[in-house]
Amino acid sequence: MNQPLCHLLGIKYPIIQGGMGNVSDPSLAAAVSNAGGLGTIGIGTLPMESVKKNIRTMLELTDQACCVNIPISVHPQAKEAAEEVAKNGVPVVSLSAGNPAPYIPYFREHGIKVICVTATVNQAKKAEAAGCDVIVCEGYEAAGINAPNESTTMALVPQVVDAVSVPVIAAGGIADGRGLAAAIALGASGVQLGTRLVATKEAHFHENYKKAIVSADDEATVIIGRKFQQRRRLLRNDYAAQILQDEQVLDKNAYFEKTSERHHEIGALKGDFQNGFINAGQIAGLIKDVPSVADLFETMMAEAREVLTEAYHKLFS
Repeated sequence: MNQPLCHLLGIKYPIIQGGMGNVSDPSLAAAVSNAGGLGTIGIGTLPMESVKKNIRTMLELTDQACCVNIPISVHPQAKEAAEEVAKNGVPVVSLSAGNPAPYIPYFREHGIKVICVTATVNQAKKAEAAGCDVIVCEGYEAAGINAPNESTTMALVPQVVDAVSVPVIAAGGIADGRGLAAAIALGASGVQLGTRLVATKEAHFHENYKKAIVSADDEATVIIGRKFQQRRRLLRNDYAAQILQDEQVLDKNAYFEKTSERHHEIGALKGDFQNGFINAGQIAGLIKDVPSVADLFETMMAEAREVLTEAYHKLFS
């Protein structure tokens, strides 16, 4: 594509993968990159040996552009993770959950493109001023931990686009070509996918997780954590329902134990919904199949072209 974001990141399609934290799957990230998008693994709170292994595995499975997400204030060894990214020659890094400014010069010195994940106009402007190459603008529809301001994607993206000059990627509530077309119409240069990629053939998540997404409807997700200022969007299951019921009587330590990555792994990787939760965005209700990543991207691109062409004719013919 003759598209600035694709040229900048060295990808075929303007589609990138969300980090997914501790349940990141290097083989899925490689599949995304091999299909023309930007595959991403997140380091979450994983021990450094696991981080190193996941980076090596991703790089072994693809020779295309790929990315590592570092949640700055979450991982206790974020600086060491940054050094590992540079040492392995990962071409793109994604920074979230903290101030990216101290890290950006280091990555730029190593020729690494920097994506910053933001949820407000102010965050986006600060990220651009710090020297990032691309901004992900994530709305409240997204899966997992979300910003406290609860701004939605459609409202937030055009405001961020107007406020910065670097390419903006829309995230939250996108799963098909219509979502891609809508993001482009709002001024974004591309989209980030999370929930949609869980329900793909290459994703090594438990089948129960994939089936839960495919059977979801528009009311299938729930927000927990408002009491503790850590909003997280989950797919409804028995464990999520229990957390929501108990949230008002739990103290902070008990709540954060119940929502720890250990319970995320139990739900996403083991498929045990009595003892673990699964992240999912509001767009889960739109997902009704489990395609290969390559087929998904081809379908999305064809649908986006069709939608944008039809919209043009509706407006101007």
